[in-house]
This record gives sequence, C-alpha cells and structure tokens, in this order.
Amino acid sequence: MKKVAIVLAAGKGVRMRSEIPKVSHMIAGKPMIVMVLEEVKELGLDHVFVVVGYKSETVKEECEGFDVTFVEQKEQLGTGHAVMQAAPYIKDSIVLVLNGDTPLIKSDTLEEFISFHLKNSPTSATVMTAVLPDAGSYGRIVRGSDGRVRKIVEKKDANEEESAIKEINTGIYCFDSKDLFGALNGIKPSNAQKEYYLTDVIGIFTERKLPVNAYKVRDPNEVLGVNTIEELARLEELFKNAS
Repeated sequence: MKKVAIVLAAGKGVRMRSEIPKVSHMIAGKPMIVMVLEEVKELGLDHVFVVVGYKSETVKEECEGFDVTFVEQKEQLGTGHAVMQAAPYIKDSIVLVLNGDTPLIKSDTLEEFISFHLKNSPTSATVMTAVLPDAGSYGRIVRGSDGRVRKIVEKKDANEEESAIKEINTGIYCFDSKDLFGALNGIKPSNAQKEYYLTDVIGIFTERKLPVNAYKVRDPNEVLGVNTIEELARLEELFKNAS
C-alpha cells in the first residue's frame, strides 16, 4: 500500500488574536507549517497533501520548495471535513494525518508511529496519544476494558469522569484509507462546536467492531499544539532548550 500524509493547515486560530494563519506563526524565525513539513519530508512518503483554507495563499507561499499537493477547505467545518477534502485523491493507502501547528514533532517519532501501525495491522486506525499532568483542552482518550481505544471525547463535550483522564489525543493518526473515508461519511456535527470532528471516526470504528490501536509518544513535548500566543512562546522556549 502507498503511504500518504494529510497535513491540516486551514485554520485561522481565533485564540491567537492575529490575522496571520495559525500555522504561519513562527518559532525561531520559521513558520510552524515549514517545521512540520521538514519532518514529514524525511519519511519519504508517496504523497503529501496540505489542507489550506484561511489565507491559503500565505500558507502556500510558505510551503514553496516542498513537494506537496494543496487541497482547499473553503469552509472551516472541522477536522473531519478538512480530511474529506483529500478523499478524491487517495486510494488504498496508509494515511498519516497530522496538524500543521505541532512544530516540535520529529520524523523519527512519526516513522516509529507508522511502523507500529503496520506491525499491528490489520487495524483501521492508530492514534498517537500522550499522558499530560494537565490535559487542559485536549481531547481525552477513552479506552475499553481490553485496553483498545473506544472513543475520543473533545474537552468541550467531556463529562466529569472523562475530563479527569490524563491520556490525550495528539491529533496525529494512521488510518487505513478505505476505513477512514467510509467512516467520515457517517459523522455528524452534533457537538458543542457544530463541526465535523475527525475524532468521531474512532467511535464509528468501535461501533463497526473495527480495531483501533494507540501509540503512546515518549516525549509529550513533541506533540504539543499551539492555540494561543502564550502556548507559542512556550513551544519556542522548549525548542530553544532542545536545540
């Protein structure tokens, strides 16, 4: 099977309080989307898709020099909707999905993640997870009695018990393309944000008795995302300390 990546880079990032696309904010003088694509490039995948939306021309300019295909998300209706925009171009593939605002992710980690997914196949999905002392606004990983991932609950939709879970969804996944796009056709925007969540496909896999595995990342700092200027400053500090 082919191996492809979908990098989500369409959002404005409302909480950044800026007109700049979220993935265009810089760490150590480099846009976050560039840092992510540099690591993805090391994987030698068959194809890389970048989903663009808000101020797409800005993001496209920053991605010059990378061998990627841009896919337009004209309306920002959620991560599930974003991934669906790439569906017409992907067939019979292992699909790596990741966000353009996780600038500390390393190619070695992504390579190990893909290998883990393949080694444990057949499986419909593998979710990269992390354990954080303060899980904050991240989606929570809900496991079944067998240890497999049963569903992912966004913080806004989590009850008290789910909110107490420390294992979080990093937003990085490996999927079997056929199962992924089959499940995406079944998701609905019945949540607090009225968006099509990519995380909802995990619940659909569970309903369909399709296996979902979890890969727990060794260094949680690698998968931290950026939603605020304060978080951006924190990641810049982590990057400098690691360099």
